[in-house]
Amino acid sequence: QVQLVESGGGLVQAGGSLRLSCAASGRTFASYTMGWFRQAPGKEREFVAAISRNGARTYYADSVKGRATISRDNAKNTVYLQMNSLKPEDTAVYYCAAANSAYIGINPAEYDYWGQGTQVTVSS
Repeated sequence: QVQLVESGGGLVQAGGSLRLSCAASGRTFASYTMGWFRQAPGKEREFVAAISRNGARTYYADSVKGRATISRDNAKNTVYLQMNSLKPEDTAVYYCAAANSAYIGINPAEYDYWGQGTQVTVSS
């Protein structure tokens, strides 16, 4: 099992940037596909970005493509989400997730472990 703890959320003005971090416990971090999801009030959990186990492949939701960058540092057991040009519609709780799979998934059900989330609020 793995425990995930997100950090880096906060309040930012539209057009600003945030870098979210997800610190993972355990000794098998490199075996997990990692993803970021978000959930806004009144909406279902939404895929944001995912990264393969070795970091060679990434995938982004159309809503954040060009504005978000997912990366990972397996030596530090950490995955990051850099978000630029933030918009009010980016406001959500952002969750880090880990999947016991070599494949990148966009469905929350494909992920096995979840962090508690970090709030991102973008003001207009």
